[in-house]
Amino acid sequence: MGERKEVKIDKTELTRQKEIMLRLKENNNMEYQKNGKHKRYFVITFGCQQNVSDSEKLMGMLDEMGYQKTENREEADVVIINTCCVRENAELKLYGNIGAFKQLKIDNPNMLLCICGCMMEQEHAVATIKKKYRHVDLVFGTHNLYRFPELLERSMNEMYTLIDIMNTEGIIVEDIPVRREDKFKAWVTIMYGCNNFCSYCIVPHVRGRERSRLPEDIVTEIKQLAADGCKEITLLGQNVNSYGKDLKLELDFADLLKMVNDIEGIERIRFMTSHPKDISDKLIQTMSACKKVCEQLHLPFQAGSNRVLKAMNRKYTKEDYLEKIEKAKKALPGVALSTDVIVGFPGETDEDFEETLEVIKKVEFDQAFMFIYSKRTGTPAAEMENQISEDQKHKNFEKLMKLQNAIGKKANDHYLNKTVEVLVEGPSKNDATKFTGRSRTGKVVNFSGKGDIIGQLVNVKITEVFSWFLNGEME
Repeated sequence: MGERKEVKIDKTELTRQKEIMLRLKENNNMEYQKNGKHKRYFVITFGCQQNVSDSEKLMGMLDEMGYQKTENREEADVVIINTCCVRENAELKLYGNIGAFKQLKIDNPNMLLCICGCMMEQEHAVATIKKKYRHVDLVFGTHNLYRFPELLERSMNEMYTLIDIMNTEGIIVEDIPVRREDKFKAWVTIMYGCNNFCSYCIVPHVRGRERSRLPEDIVTEIKQLAADGCKEITLLGQNVNSYGKDLKLELDFADLLKMVNDIEGIERIRFMTSHPKDISDKLIQTMSACKKVCEQLHLPFQAGSNRVLKAMNRKYTKEDYLEKIEKAKKALPGVALSTDVIVGFPGETDEDFEETLEVIKKVEFDQAFMFIYSKRTGTPAAEMENQISEDQKHKNFEKLMKLQNAIGKKANDHYLNKTVEVLVEGPSKNDATKFTGRSRTGKVVNFSGKGDIIGQLVNVKITEVFSWFLNGEME
């Protein structure tokens, strides 16, 4: 059905990795027969949903190799830290975690400590690990994740840190084992990489250019998920609106949504993330027409000033953004809108920041993910003049957060005494006598209920409203 312009699926390579997985499984089984103990693994994941999806693949491969997951790092034979480099604090967290494992490595020299993910695509980060953290056994990046079995086996026989970073865009390999932590909800990656090169963002440098999966592979994966009892899927991509542009097909993201909407067994469809410059009228109308697509749209605007947006290389204006928001509101009554906002981009003036606040007030987002700008090595913004002081950035951040919290609470007030459909995820973390789940608009709902209802769609009447969640009673 589909054909790719440049990126080819390397099935031979995957076959080789499967052979290594089988060999390691046999070795682990023999170890178990000798001492009655299973080999175990522990995974730490930083960053976005794409990193979570990558970790699910790594865990799936470890499961196939005969390892068992543990929540106790001290008993782990393999530790994986999957890194993020989008924010500065993620880098600081990484080094703190690596340092914390030094004593565990001394106590258990056979433990294998593996560092992977986006940050490992940056030369300075790899150099830091190589120089300062010699107890790390394996370092690999985002493009060669599918070769993890081979790299793990090699690291078992190396005396020094094994570093394996691919200097290519990476290839798309299907049929990698996946360990999904939730039976009823799943992340499904539809594309990798990004072509936008926003001036503050490191993602295109560490994830590579946009590469779309073939539609038949995506549909096959989702059909299997539905057969396994999955009710809700979230389609993932750095910019899902660009899906299909690298394929020799007359097919875009809206067309893919229609295909997924037709899959029996799937009850809900979400997606993220959308770039404002690429969201089309066709996509908005498709969201309205496809009944399984949830009334929820995450559309980052980042800044309200056209001058700042141009410096960010976002390729749209405030007016463009607001026009698309109005179209979404009209086509999708009751749609829950969320966004990303950066505070303190280089050169941002008080007037620029006030324009950001005006967008927040005008749109009335249900939720906003707010970030203080931090320099990322290798991005144009890091070299810009007029960097904003930390004090000013934090003052503006507090002002923005106070405004959005009030708007978010107002958005939730709308649900009081309304009945919403909830996909039941399990017991509430705050009250084990209650259940928790999410509405179609993505609201967290805690409610009283009876019976074996986990994984089911139920109607809940909202009785209490809070800033971050709703309480209710099952009807």
